[in-house]
Amino acid sequence: MGRRDYEDDPHAPAANSLVPAASAVVVDDAGRVLLQRRRDNGMWALPGGGMRIGESLPDCAVRETKEETGIDVEVIGIVGTYSNPRHVFAYDDGEVRQEFSICFLARQVAGCLAVSEESTDVRWFEPGEIDALPMVPGIRKRVDDWRHGNMPAAR
Repeated sequence: MGRRDYEDDPHAPAANSLVPAASAVVVDDAGRVLLQRRRDNGMWALPGGGMRIGESLPDCAVRETKEETGIDVEVIGIVGTYSNPRHVFAYDDGEVRQEFSICFLARQVAGCLAVSEESTDVRWFEPGEIDALPMVPGIRKRVDDWRHGNMPAAR
């Protein structure tokens, strides 16, 4: 399913859903960040997605990271809360989702890199390499908030 991101765009469609979501800045012991290349828009992104009934937001971040990257993580902090009502995601099925996401800081505890049906590539990047990657502004903001926001790089 395709997805288009709109942020502060006066031509964006009106939101018709709101789904709590979680993402994760996963940092390894060398200070590298885990990113996936999304199949739906070709952009690099943090692992993450919608919360399911019966799980907490940190559990959502752990599950989504495993599903999308093959990496098992533990949450060690919060990068930020993202709920800009002028940031929506329009899906091919007609859903237009208003942003509501908590971005967690996590570290790898097990697993091996693996692409999923949602990704075409999964890699670890040095923080300095990220600026050159194609990435939607909302995801870049999360990465920048981690890089410049006094969050620890790794435990």
